[in-house]
Amino acid sequence: MAQKNSIISAIDIGTTKIVAIIGRKTDSGKFEILGVGRHDSKGVRRGEVLNIEETVRSIQAAVDEAESNAGLKIKEVYVGIAGAHIRSQRTSGYIQLGSDEEEITEAHTNELMDQMYNTAVNMGEEIIHVLPQGYTVDDAVGVENPIGVAGKRLEGNFHVVIGKISAANNIKKCVTRVGLKVKKLVMEPLASSRAVLSNDELEAGVAMIDIGGGTTDLAVYRDNCIVHTAVIPLGGYSVTSDIKEGCKIVLRYAEKLKKEFGRALVNSSDKNKVVKIPGINGMPHKEISFVHLAGIIQARMEEIIEQVIYHLDSNNLRGSLGAGIVVTGGGSMLKTLPQLMSYKTGQMARVGKPRVAATGDSSEIVHDPALATAIGLIMEGHDDLNGKNKNKESNNLFEFETPVAEEKTEETENKQETTQQKNGKNIKNKVKTLFGDLFDLDDTQM
Repeated sequence: MAQKNSIISAIDIGTTKIVAIIGRKTDSGKFEILGVGRHDSKGVRRGEVLNIEETVRSIQAAVDEAESNAGLKIKEVYVGIAGAHIRSQRTSGYIQLGSDEEEITEAHTNELMDQMYNTAVNMGEEIIHVLPQGYTVDDAVGVENPIGVAGKRLEGNFHVVIGKISAANNIKKCVTRVGLKVKKLVMEPLASSRAVLSNDELEAGVAMIDIGGGTTDLAVYRDNCIVHTAVIPLGGYSVTSDIKEGCKIVLRYAEKLKKEFGRALVNSSDKNKVVKIPGINGMPHKEISFVHLAGIIQARMEEIIEQVIYHLDSNNLRGSLGAGIVVTGGGSMLKTLPQLMSYKTGQMARVGKPRVAATGDSSEIVHDPALATAIGLIMEGHDDLNGKNKNKESNNLFEFETPVAEEKTEETENKQETTQQKNGKNIKNKVKTLFGDLFDLDDTQM
């Protein structure tokens, strides 16, 4: 059995879904997902918690499912934060060292980062992340890692992520009321990037676009450094709402239409194709044209892409994307979306799936783009617990439900057998249930 400090739990609080996930990194270096819980999100809009009670119930349901699958009791979690309130800015600072012969240490770089956390922000805001973009030691510019270098002055450029204090506090409040402690808040596009981008893409220059339910997150990297982040207040739910209004149908049918028949580009070959939607309360079926459906979807996706282009061009970044665009998240599963993205931006585009070499039955789970943020949180948590991120804290993330018995009895043996049977269920079947059809419709209805 894995050691406690090798297992990480995380919660992705989205507008349309809440995902609780428990995973670990094995001795072979591969990630294994032990349990996943997914529940419809209630009380969240565009990444911000607006109803505490409903959000708490949704989180509790997702956590219960994950704990049941993993056979573990969660105590602390890494939690994603996003929303239209998130903004970023570039800043710099410096510190003077004692002499030319003094070597720069981790304490010096931490001092400089702590200085950035004191950067002035607007009232009601707080700094969520300080991300180094590069250092200068005396006259040497572009030093990636200054530790061990001798110098008299250390200067750094940083990408500072800022968010509303109230939004962060509401997330923490919801998680706390479920009985969990927030280990750290992590900006969701950073987590998604960690899960789907390769080292070569980070070096060549890449834009990661995570299309969630309520927001679309953008993170741009160049030369292994993050250079821009943004949150666009539109996402997959906007597309579903457009289909609902454009086709005059109920929301659950609009979501099913989008997932099963939706395309991001209108295809003239589909002009004679239609899909029948069940009538309401005994009314006749309604026919929806494939071309009409694709037209609605394409219009909204173009609006999202145009906002992405605005962020890229206003920061002179579109010309530096050597690796193009990687689109991920639940919204990335729309057919022909990479083609539309490439056509509108003039860049190569692909769908990004989590880049983790999962073991055993978890292999089907980890390659779902909708779980990119959740899996990225697990990866970020692993680095944090192993000292690769700043502010390392306690490793005691959770307790096992079944303690090791000091003395075997007939009763304890029966309990252990029951627990083993429960934990030995095939995760693959659970995942099929977890990510199965979202709507209870007869096959003849559509």
